[in-house]
Amino acid sequence: MFVLATLMTLIQQMSGTPYITGGNSAAGTDCSGLASLVSNLATDRPAFGGRFNTGNEESALLARGFHYGTAPGALVIGWNGGHTAVTLPDGTPVSSGEGGGVRVGGGGAYQPQFSHHMYLPVEGDAPADDPAPVLVNMLAPAPPPPGPDPADAPPPPPPAPEAAPAPDAAPAGAPANEAPGPPAAA
Repeated sequence: MFVLATLMTLIQQMSGTPYITGGNSAAGTDCSGLASLVSNLATDRPAFGGRFNTGNEESALLARGFHYGTAPGALVIGWNGGHTAVTLPDGTPVSSGEGGGVRVGGGGAYQPQFSHHMYLPVEGDAPADDPAPVLVNMLAPAPPPPGPDPADAPPPPPPAPEAAPAPDAAPAGAPANEAPGPPAAA
């Protein structure tokens, strides 16, 4: 897992560098390049390797171990079809292209314009049950209605009594392929 201080040091060094469409270097980057840089460092990859864009961001983040949704204290990336931004685990928002180049501050991943969010859990802070995946640009089916409360269910019926063996059944202990003998004379 990454060290937040190392990530913040690089972002602060890049703060104020220009917005460069398709850029992916310490000299300047666009929004996707910055999100790529942050997610790369957070997943122990080379900072300027493995660049993605808003069109393939979902699959790139999944490949890096991100989960769907948001979580407090996690690295969160939000995006739509044309812009992306990041909120660091300590709540610091970072972006590129919001009134200039790389900057610390702004709306980060939680801007209302972002319809998609993914997060990278901080070790030990992952929720017990991850939400079900949601396909980006697809309509999700409506959730099923809540079922009955198990506490309101009637008790199960008592077990049925054991039935007596049928008259033509083999006596207990007799091999299954052996027929019962003739009735004993009185």
